[in-house]
Amino acid sequence: MSTRAVVVAVGGNALVKNSDEISVAHQAAAVAESAASIASLVEAGFTPVVTHGNGPQVGFLLRRAELALGELPPLPLDVLGADTQGATGYMFSRSLRNSLAERGITKDVAAIVTQTVVDPSDPAFDDPTKPIGSFMSAQEAQRHEREEGWVLREDSGRGYRRVVASPQPLEIVEAGTIKALADAGSIVIACGGGGIPVRRDDGRLTGVEAVIDKDLASALLANRLGAQDFIICTAVDSVCIDFNKPTQAELRTLTIAQAREHLAAGQFGAGSMAPKIQAAISFLERGGKQVIITSLPRMIDALAGATGTTITP
Repeated sequence: MSTRAVVVAVGGNALVKNSDEISVAHQAAAVAESAASIASLVEAGFTPVVTHGNGPQVGFLLRRAELALGELPPLPLDVLGADTQGATGYMFSRSLRNSLAERGITKDVAAIVTQTVVDPSDPAFDDPTKPIGSFMSAQEAQRHEREEGWVLREDSGRGYRRVVASPQPLEIVEAGTIKALADAGSIVIACGGGGIPVRRDDGRLTGVEAVIDKDLASALLANRLGAQDFIICTAVDSVCIDFNKPTQAELRTLTIAQAREHLAAGQFGAGSMAPKIQAAISFLERGGKQVIITSLPRMIDALAGATGTTITP
């Protein structure tokens, strides 16, 4: 039985199974399904640190804030990130405890509100690209630019959306606390949405209006924890080249060099698989042993080499 730590990154879209089913009850049901897969990992002897996306959840909160304008002041993006970390962390903590109890396993589970330090001079701040929130008309966009200083861009004829920077994660503020809990055998939910973006000013932390890539931040956390295994969960069982083409081919193993070649050839979508491959490379270059990219239900099989894509140095 293995007892080694493993970081498991769960996408935010995995928590919203259907765009027509976005209630808290539906999200909680999706989390419970994810938690069952993670509990199987614990049953197999692993100690997972779970990270998660929050894109859809932040979008829901932004929409609520838009509807409340005139009555309540808008919430800054760092506070919205903290809100989603708390709510999603609670759902994961509750569901994991329930799934473990069904298996006769008693484990402490802790959800940690996590901050991620970024560099305010990161070039990403000069070219915001990450869309957030609802679509709006040109008139609404101009008003937000004028009154809130937002950067807005037209999106494929569907209207305007706010865009924010996506800077590189440099430090996970709570990494020491997360490591202490994981080393003590606790299951930790952390780094939701890539962490709350903050900057350091003479030792003081200040919230930043930005969105950090969840997989890049998770890779950094995995390195800081000394984890040798990093699992990135996605909608497919394995990474493919020529995806959705007649020539589609599954990639069961990759080296860093091969991963870079496929990235350079444009084989991985910029908004889908490419960030996951980039996060895998970052983790391995900082001393990680292996990255597995697979679907949540297939994690155990992928660790055994029966499915998934395993990337090694």
